[in-house]
Amino acid sequence: MTDYGEEQRNELEAIESIYPDSFTVLSDEPTSFTITVTSDAGENEETVEVTLKFTYVEKYPDEPPLWEIFSQENLEDSDTEDILTLLKQQAEENLGMVMIFTLVTAVQEKLNEIIDQIKNRREEEKLKKEREAEEAETRAFQGTVVTIENFLSWKAKFEQEMAEVRKKRQKEDDQSGKGKLTGKQLFERDHNLDTSDIQFLEDVGNSVEVDESLFQDMDDLDLEEDDPDFNPLDLGSDED
Repeated sequence: MTDYGEEQRNELEAIESIYPDSFTVLSDEPTSFTITVTSDAGENEETVEVTLKFTYVEKYPDEPPLWEIFSQENLEDSDTEDILTLLKQQAEENLGMVMIFTLVTAVQEKLNEIIDQIKNRREEEKLKKEREAEEAETRAFQGTVVTIENFLSWKAKFEQEMAEVRKKRQKEDDQSGKGKLTGKQLFERDHNLDTSDIQFLEDVGNSVEVDESLFQDMDDLDLEEDDPDFNPLDLGSDED
């Protein structure tokens, strides 16, 4: 008959000696404890970490222990799901044998894989950004290749922009013309305009001086008034 209690106590002592700094007993009945597992240091000394909680069941190791992720650092949700799946797989393969060390070792290896994946993802992202930058620079140097599709798209956009510009100019012209009145409208609104020219002539007429020396003595002119065909304008032409 298997003495489950003794097997559990012996394993507990071994686990405590293997993981002295990361092993913590939570309770004796039932036996429950945690083990903190940390990956090897990755790029920039970065690590991932998970604290596993195990609880012995009555017939352990013939039945698997209970486990859960007590806490974690720098892990994605998908990573924690992978770890739980791994624990289940390893427990099924090791039924009948004490397995805590085996389970913790499997998780340790998984964490190292994760830190390598993080490093690889960062390198891929860096290379992707470099490629995108090179492609952008190449496109800027070569310009855009004209196709029927992008030409028609540009043409439609250009025509729309020009229509908006014309509409804006028409609106501005309409607004600027609102305050201007025609000559007729000004005349109708200001009744002083119809007498302004007459008033101007009256004002300046009295002050105009005429130099009479500029004119010949009308008496000296031999105007043939009796001649019905006489035209004063012909005088100048006769002299010529």
